[in-house]
Amino acid sequence: MEERDLLARLREGDHQAFQALYHRYKLRLAGSLLRMLKSPDWVEEVLQDLFMRLWVHRAEIDPERPIKAYLFRIAENLVRDVFRQTARSQQMQQELVHVMGHAYRHVEEQLLSSELAEELRIAIDLLPPKRREVYRLCKLESKSYEEVGQLLKISPGTINDHIKKANSFLRRHLAQHAELSGMLLVWCLLYPLV
Repeated sequence: MEERDLLARLREGDHQAFQALYHRYKLRLAGSLLRMLKSPDWVEEVLQDLFMRLWVHRAEIDPERPIKAYLFRIAENLVRDVFRQTARSQQMQQELVHVMGHAYRHVEEQLLSSELAEELRIAIDLLPPKRREVYRLCKLESKSYEEVGQLLKISPGTINDHIKKANSFLRRHLAQHAELSGMLLVWCLLYPLV
């Protein structure tokens, strides 16, 4: 059957004409789509969409013009749409991963810092009373050796000895919690308890 007759019948809503055009062009379109999309699933989806559009817009078809160019133009536009959607989807996935990763790190950091603070409190409470007091004043309240010496009426050398022994004890004690020990040590030496 002549293509012109098929197109005229398609315009009238003839299902057999539609099927004939489908079978005439589906393999050529599928081959072209597969080269562009590299996915049989996408090819199937685009082909279905393409022929659905052909059916929906059948009244606009001019039987005097070849349908092949029209079908391939629709196919190219649909492929562009697929690529745009894929790019948008990948961008959204990347943004979601970034946001979720940031949120996860934030929660993880909060949990870790509260764990660190608690472990440090426990370890400090195990120090002898005078050493604990010197350590808290120097490391947690950021007072100078001179201020602590005046407050507790002890020499800077004694304060230094208490700090060295406290750090040594804390290192040994916190080493029992291997996954936290390094961070706890840095935490206890640099930051006040929260």
